[in-house]
Amino acid sequence: MLEINQYEFWFIVGSQHLYGEEALNAVKENAVEIMNELNEKGNFPYPIVFKTVATTADSITEVMKEINYNDSVAGVITWMHTFSPAKNWIRGTKLLQKPLLHLNTQLANNIPWKDIDMDYMNLHQSAHGDREYGYINARLKKNNKIVVGHWKDEEVQKEIKQWMDVAVAYNESFNIKVARFGDNMRNVAVTDGDKIEAQIQFGWTVDYFGIGDLVAEMNEVTDEAIDEVYKECKEKYEFVVGENDPAFFENQVKEQIRIEIALKRFLERGGYTAFTTNFEDLWGMKQLPGMAVQRLNEAGFGFAGEGDWKTAALDRLIKIMTHNKLTGFMEDYTYNLVKGEEAILGSHMLEVDPTLASTKPRVEVHPLGIGDKEDPARLVFDGVEGEGVNLTVSDFGDHFRMVMYEVEGSIPAEPAPHLPVARQMMTINAGFQHGVEKWVEYGGGHHTVLSFAVTAKQIEDLAKMFGLECVTIR
Repeated sequence: MLEINQYEFWFIVGSQHLYGEEALNAVKENAVEIMNELNEKGNFPYPIVFKTVATTADSITEVMKEINYNDSVAGVITWMHTFSPAKNWIRGTKLLQKPLLHLNTQLANNIPWKDIDMDYMNLHQSAHGDREYGYINARLKKNNKIVVGHWKDEEVQKEIKQWMDVAVAYNESFNIKVARFGDNMRNVAVTDGDKIEAQIQFGWTVDYFGIGDLVAEMNEVTDEAIDEVYKECKEKYEFVVGENDPAFFENQVKEQIRIEIALKRFLERGGYTAFTTNFEDLWGMKQLPGMAVQRLNEAGFGFAGEGDWKTAALDRLIKIMTHNKLTGFMEDYTYNLVKGEEAILGSHMLEVDPTLASTKPRVEVHPLGIGDKEDPARLVFDGVEGEGVNLTVSDFGDHFRMVMYEVEGSIPAEPAPHLPVARQMMTINAGFQHGVEKWVEYGGGHHTVLSFAVTAKQIEDLAKMFGLECVTIR
């Protein structure tokens, strides 16, 4: 899988000098105790590092500056152990440019009625301090995450873990580079958009390359390199020669491997983590990239067809959030409109992501009635069962809008002997008619990212970090 930066999250605890050094020492001890146990038992994807007990405006401002400029820090988790006057947080919080999680908790999960006194009340007054701190974040419009509950609670830890993945995706979004081989499919509206505004809001760099640049790279791929990957594919997938001549089948598969190797070299050399192709722009190529794209998807590269750079970048972004599990480019292709059995068949011409496979992918070679090229090899499989989300981003000229609904994935119940592509069935949790109607009404595109490893809440949190309009159809 494509590697990302090694990240950590800083833990800052709010307090003040009103109750003396003994109280501040207790605050620090409690904070380190919480951090150590969370790191040891919380099964977090990234470590939490205790940074400081924040008591003054100057110290808060300095640590926020440090967070901004330390590339290894993905975000900050704050906890108001005692009452921390929120004016102290204004300057530093205004400067903060990374994700912020306000953990609304306290050391103990109970009230010690037999021993409680005013010293205890003054030290453990998170209920008081969190409201003061929350007010200033709301006034500063920080779009921060708030997690409420005892820090040992599994649901609280789950929320923190899920937010960590969102925060890392937000940081990594500014490293996403999309290589477009060819332009958008001609006359198609929803796949186009403002690349400059996308770079301003999301950090995405989108660069154009002629397909000849890829062809030149393909010409440099050796037979030895192709044979090595071919051997790997034979071990990993089921080869279905079918009615093809075996030599023809092998040649077509190896042509896809040639494309894959060339694409990977080109992308890695330029630091690109997502890409697009276009069946209308295949000058010098024998086949439309099929299996080549799918194997790069499997390795973590974002992708979308027909030059759709927005979905390609979004695909890579959600792959980061999900650690490249059960997430890929999708297209709502056709409906089942039988009353009471309404569902969507998701697929594409060739390039369905194998991370969505529930069956062992089969390598098959068939004609393709688009692009006017040779029969391409592709990976054929059935999709997965489970709860997921389907989402897209559309450009409305003055703003971007994310449209999303939750789905239930299922494996097709019937074989489709004349449909040699990967297939994913899904039903819309909000109801078919309502879901499709609202999707169309809100201008959601036909290209999407489908994920069974992320929640709608995580997507909403991500959109909030970007200041992105997000419509969740429910």
